[in-house]
Amino acid sequence: MLRRRGIPGPRQGTAADYLVVGLGNPGDEYAHTRHNVGADTVELLAARHGASLRKGRERARAVETTIGGKRVALAVPLVYMNESGVAVAALVRRYGVDPEHLVVVHDELDLPVAALKVKSGGGLAGHNGLRSIVAHLHADTFQRVRIGVGKPVSKEQGADHVLRRFSKRERPEIDVTLEQAADAVERIVTDGIDAAMNQSN
Repeated sequence: MLRRRGIPGPRQGTAADYLVVGLGNPGDEYAHTRHNVGADTVELLAARHGASLRKGRERARAVETTIGGKRVALAVPLVYMNESGVAVAALVRRYGVDPEHLVVVHDELDLPVAALKVKSGGGLAGHNGLRSIVAHLHADTFQRVRIGVGKPVSKEQGADHVLRRFSKRERPEIDVTLEQAADAVERIVTDGIDAAMNQSN
């Protein structure tokens, strides 16, 4: 099935039930910026479940854990945002999941700061990380947990905006949203995407 989508090679061993990927840019200079809220959420999820992300061959830090009795792989790519699909395609191969069981947590310019939305499939909304994932998976049916980071003053400032950290006023709000985003991922895994959308949206 994955081979027909252009993702060569089966997983060796038992497949994961879900793969959860938090998008961001690697390096200390990008830590906790608006663009890295997805990565921050997955780090939070790993800590919740007593797991530590470790660097692997897939250009990502990853770990397998159990959520609600389901086998779940958590991962944060170690590539820049616009190359996210390279790492995600390799992780999909490693963990043997279909795109429908891939959950991508990412920042969203079209949502106000600290807003949270869950959706299944859909467009790219100009997000380079999502664009790269769709290009490498040849599928857009994965689940998305979208964390609002607010719109810049002008379109030209979009790149600078997402690479900035949150203000002192915004930080407490976004910390709450990261917890809620982690809750949403857990709800997707345990109860399905519709339940997660009803809870979060």
